[in-house]
Amino acid sequence: MTVATVIKTSTKYTHLELGQDVDIGIAGYYTPEREVRLPDNGREVLYVVGQAVVESSCCGLKGNWTYAIIPGYVINWQYTQNERDLPVSEVQPIPDEATRERIRQIVEKKESAAMVGFW
Repeated sequence: MTVATVIKTSTKYTHLELGQDVDIGIAGYYTPEREVRLPDNGREVLYVVGQAVVESSCCGLKGNWTYAIIPGYVINWQYTQNERDLPVSEVQPIPDEATRERIRQIVEKKESAAMVGFW
């Protein structure tokens, strides 16, 4: 396997409005609460922590939980804005499964997150 097959190119990440509910259809919403830049082996991993809420569902279940979304390593922090004036950063997704699992465990423990996802 060559280095080129291991390293994915960077991508743009549009920062979410913190503290603003985002509807997810008729069942509920999620609210991004804060962004964290986690030091990791000389780099920074960006992750977003928030609350997800299910208000109604076909099964009658309701609930809420803490989640974390991990866009990746920060390459260029908030270098521009989009058409809605939200900041945009350049990030590098984390392709390596062992690294993902290590970071997932750190974030789960630090944030008490029930769900951790990667871009």
